[in-house]
Amino acid sequence: QLDLVESGGGLVQPGGSLTLSCTASLLNVEYYVVGWFRQVPGTEREGVACIRSDEGATVYSDSVKGRFTISGDIAKRTVFLQMNSLTPEDTGTYYCAADHGMLTAYCSGAVSKWGGMDYWGKGTLVTVSA
Repeated sequence: QLDLVESGGGLVQPGGSLTLSCTASLLNVEYYVVGWFRQVPGTEREGVACIRSDEGATVYSDSVKGRFTISGDIAKRTVFLQMNSLTPEDTGTYYCAADHGMLTAYCSGAVSKWGGMDYWGKGTLVTVSA
C-alpha cells in the first residue's frame, strides 16, 4: 500500500509562487509515475504535471508549461511542484497520484483524461487571490 501526503498549499497573491510537496510512504517512489492534478468544485479534474524520476521524464499541461516545475527528491521520497507566476485560474485543490508504469500511460492526451492511477493523496488547497 502506497500512501501519499500533499502539503504546501495556501493563499498566494497573483504573480506569486508556491511549492507543493507530495511525500510517499514507500521507498523507490522514483520508479513510479507521480502526477499532480487539480480540481475546482463543479469542474473536471485536470492533469497538471507528471514525472517518472528514474527516467528523468516529465510532462506538463499547456496551461502551466513554463511556469510550473515538477521534480523529485529520491532520498526524501518526495515529489515537488514549484509553481511560479500564479494566476487566479490556478486556484483549486491539488492532488498527487502515483502508480507503476509508463509516463504516457497516465499523462498524455487531453489533460482531463490524465489519471487512472491507483494511489491518491487527499489534496491540498491552493488559492490565488488578491
